[in-house]
Amino acid sequence: METARVLVAADKFKGSLTAVQVAERVTAGLRRVVPGLAVETLPVADGGDGTVAAAVAAGFERREARVTGPLGDPVTAAYALRGDTAVVEMAEASGLQHLPDGVFAPLTATTYGSGELLKAALEAGATTIVFGVGGSATTDGGAGMLAALGARFLDADGKPVAPGGGPLATLAEADLSGLDPRLKDIDLVLASDVDNPLTGPKGAPEVYGRQKGASEEDIAVLDAALTHYASILGPDTAALPGAGAAGGIGYGALVALGARFRPGIEVMLDVLGFAPALARATLVITGEGSLDEQTLHGKAPAGVAAAARAAGIEVVAVCGRLALSPEALEQAGIRRAYALAEREPDPAVSMAQAGPLLEQAAESIARDFLTG
Repeated sequence: METARVLVAADKFKGSLTAVQVAERVTAGLRRVVPGLAVETLPVADGGDGTVAAAVAAGFERREARVTGPLGDPVTAAYALRGDTAVVEMAEASGLQHLPDGVFAPLTATTYGSGELLKAALEAGATTIVFGVGGSATTDGGAGMLAALGARFLDADGKPVAPGGGPLATLAEADLSGLDPRLKDIDLVLASDVDNPLTGPKGAPEVYGRQKGASEEDIAVLDAALTHYASILGPDTAALPGAGAAGGIGYGALVALGARFRPGIEVMLDVLGFAPALARATLVITGEGSLDEQTLHGKAPAGVAAAARAAGIEVVAVCGRLALSPEALEQAGIRRAYALAEREPDPAVSMAQAGPLLEQAAESIARDFLTG
């Protein structure tokens, strides 16, 4: 019989466990049933929050920079570097986590700090930058990011347009000639799990504005302002897939920085060295906090399962909450899912006790898949 080798490649359980902690707890549970089991852990992320942490867990060096937060205050943001490859996570600079509880600024939040973070990666010598976008507090079309990198956005009086998406309605001229010249010589990969356009019914303001505190009136203002912004930066560019990612920062990266769009989980699996780890495995365990319809649209577990299925390796999943049918799981390439909610139905208790519950779930996996 082939010696079992388990690869744990799961995302975070948002609000309770980081991806690294998920891997640790799963490993502990498996080895309680099968002592000495060969387990390899590769925490994964899909470009959103947790992407830098996953890169650091895979051997990248964590670097920090002081940058401008979404409200204009200074924040400390991390990026990851290995050789000449950097992983930059826009949420580190411009994410919702930098907003005080209950405070939103849908019209004025800026991505300026994300541009400063990209600049820090350039200054560290990066020639390939994986730019993970998601979890943003902003809807400024990436204008703040571009301004930090040397672009100028001027109103009819020749004065700089104020930060945020709302003021882009007053934009008269976009001067990109001052963009950092080093940007021409790098490979900038826009890593995102969404392919929305910039504007319209599936655009950034309409689909994601409410979670950033935007009212219906704000959404209309932002959509009109971003439509105007796109008309100045380039006709017919607002519909590019990924342009609507992270409040339109995808648009700024694609149109002004020459970024190429790739599904975040695909990029991250490449960067993290998933293929060689997969080749060593006989069973893969993936997962995230909630396995639901969204999971099937480019989230980490779906990407892991698709790659494992292509290699003929069985996949099971762990999650806090399961909202997919067995048929949907099978279609995604997941043999079975183990939900913490099955052990503890109270969501608050389940989140508070996620670690021990996850170890119990891993014990069940070991009994079901790794013992005679």
